[in-house]
Amino acid sequence: MFRKQKLLMGTLAGFMAMGMSSVQAEDLRFWTTEEQPERLAKQAQIAADFEKATGISVEIIPVTEKDLGTRATAAYAAGDLPDVIYHPLQYVLPWSEAGILDIEAASEVIDMLGASTFAPGALQMASSEGIYAAVPVDGWTQMIVYRKDLFDAAGLEAPTTYKAILAAIEKLHNPPEQFGFVAATKIDENFMSQVLEHVLLANGATPVGEDGVTGFDEKKLTEALEFYKAIAKASPPGDLYWKQSRELYFAGKAAMIIWSPFILDELAGLRDSAPPTINGDPTSGELASKTDVVTTFSGPSNPAGAAWADIRYFGITNDADTQAAQEFVEYSMNEGYMTTLSIAPEGKFPIRRGTPENPKEFVEGWSTLPVGVDRKAPLSELYPEETVAAITTGLDTARRWGVDVGQLALASKIVNSQVINRYTRQFIDDEIDVATAVAKINEELAKVD
Repeated sequence: MFRKQKLLMGTLAGFMAMGMSSVQAEDLRFWTTEEQPERLAKQAQIAADFEKATGISVEIIPVTEKDLGTRATAAYAAGDLPDVIYHPLQYVLPWSEAGILDIEAASEVIDMLGASTFAPGALQMASSEGIYAAVPVDGWTQMIVYRKDLFDAAGLEAPTTYKAILAAIEKLHNPPEQFGFVAATKIDENFMSQVLEHVLLANGATPVGEDGVTGFDEKKLTEALEFYKAIAKASPPGDLYWKQSRELYFAGKAAMIIWSPFILDELAGLRDSAPPTINGDPTSGELASKTDVVTTFSGPSNPAGAAWADIRYFGITNDADTQAAQEFVEYSMNEGYMTTLSIAPEGKFPIRRGTPENPKEFVEGWSTLPVGVDRKAPLSELYPEETVAAITTGLDTARRWGVDVGQLALASKIVNSQVINRYTRQFIDDEIDVATAVAKINEELAKVD
């Protein structure tokens, strides 16, 4: 009923505005967290092309991501929300429940574009009872980055399971020349939280359900912690985070690490501030040629596996000029989608894979977009087709704790408490056994609300 009233009021207002004069271009307001100058320039290009095609102008308003929640809540209270917001996953369900997002408008856009053209994991994370609260735009999945040349030489399977990773460590761990893995062990670094969540998701272990904190299934958590201790024991000693894992892998001293896709251009020698040091040439693509990636991996209690993902969405608000906002989102996900992805291709995987007529159109186009900082080249020239395909298919199994049960905010509170990090590190350091670690983690999580 609200949706029909909104459309009727918009139509009547449109007729009244026209009066006896010529039709005026509509104005949309678009909030974006992509506020760096070069990224704003790309978005301005999309807006200009959209206005040329439709006559609808778009005002681009940069908003710092940490301020987005407060700004949206205040604007909603004042009845002054923008028409469209580019926002992270964490706001999708809370904003839809609060009435900030027009979920029917988003669902109509997805239906028009074709739900089958989107990565299913990204769609699922915005879904509630068959309705999509926002339109998934782009995202990235955490990856196991590994030395495919060493795996091939040793006759090893790709590291797609706990078992395969442990088998590879058994053959490739040879310190100090080469470590089997470089795990995250610095408990106050968000990097450890992300890596741990990925590992636990891979085994189907989650601390929350529809009714709030459930605690972890003891068997799943035990298996995951024992695996994590094994990869930590195959790592150098000390407090490790993203810095050491990248440095050791770039020096050719690590067989496997877990990292974000933002490492891909650096691996290929395209960024002077983070060069590969495996040989004497910091611009060399040698290490990239020896590297492959895995986005989805699994533990023994979850054969389907999972990928840890960071997804971004277009939200159409309940204060929007609905039809014009829908047109802008549709344009940005169709005619303008390659420009949308070109804002930062290494971290903007194409969630919309293609069109019904050409299902691979955007994946193939994305692979030709240049990445890099000091030098640029497309991913399709840096990595084989199979690797590029693996990078994007992780979005099929994209997961985060709490998303599927509307408890992402609670899960984020658990992650930020670093409870899991602390007891995992104590277990790694042999200060407590696994049963105690499991019990302590669940005991502490019961206090989170």
